[in-house]
Amino acid sequence: MPFITDDPNMRRDWLVAGPATAEPRTTRLLGETIRLWTDASGTPHCRLGDEPLAVQSRYGYFWVCPDGRPVRALFDFPEYAEPGRRTIDCGGIGVAVSGLRVVENFLDMAHFPFVHADYLGKVPHTEVAKYKVDVDPATGEIWATDCRFWQPRASAAHDSGSEVRYRYRVMQPFSAMLYKSSFRAGALDAIGLFLQPIDEEHVIAHTLLACYDDNSTDAELIAFQHTIFGQDKPILENHAFKRMPLEGRAETPTRGDTASVSYRRWLRERGMRFGVLQPAGAAA
Repeated sequence: MPFITDDPNMRRDWLVAGPATAEPRTTRLLGETIRLWTDASGTPHCRLGDEPLAVQSRYGYFWVCPDGRPVRALFDFPEYAEPGRRTIDCGGIGVAVSGLRVVENFLDMAHFPFVHADYLGKVPHTEVAKYKVDVDPATGEIWATDCRFWQPRASAAHDSGSEVRYRYRVMQPFSAMLYKSSFRAGALDAIGLFLQPIDEEHVIAHTLLACYDDNSTDAELIAFQHTIFGQDKPILENHAFKRMPLEGRAETPTRGDTASVSYRRWLRERGMRFGVLQPAGAAA
């Protein structure tokens, strides 16, 4: 059996495999090397050795279903094609930790003043205001709404502090979105975090912006995202557990961890095994 897991959460869903390009290239996915390209007609192709794999090109990336029998369609991302928005691929960054850890960190506002000081937060503005978390019955996606946090510099376009509105969305175990106050009044910028699972403890984090910003260059927008992710990377890679604990009291949540608690419960309900820290004595 190719690939390193039989977890249907990974084998029967659409997994990001990097930017969609015409030139053939190889990359790693679930412990295997796959080959990707787009032919002259615009049709995407993916092969594992001589075996063709199910693949589609959406939102500027290749998405691969390892088993070829996806249990659901790829999530909608309407902001990607919305008139007036700039869409920018900020590149892929390797992170030596379970992808579940990266998504959980993405949902965590409490670390802003300490890890992203002078950008996304600053002492003494440390309180996480109460917010709501729900699972959409139609899509099964997690939504965290009514989020807000005071930030010194919310994006590349901001040069002063303000209270920033947030909405979080988790579409897949390894894919999440953030909608936050835009430089354009009344609008929300969209930031997609799409994690390519190399194995259970390594991912490539792909970040995509769909934003309203007529002042910053692409390089400035990408540099801002890399600065933020560069601050998160060493924290993520120095977790005591590289994989996500879903059971027991290995890690105790606080009031600000409502989204994290909901995400872990959601993963348990899906029977998630890939990238999960198994309890002592449990089968891998």
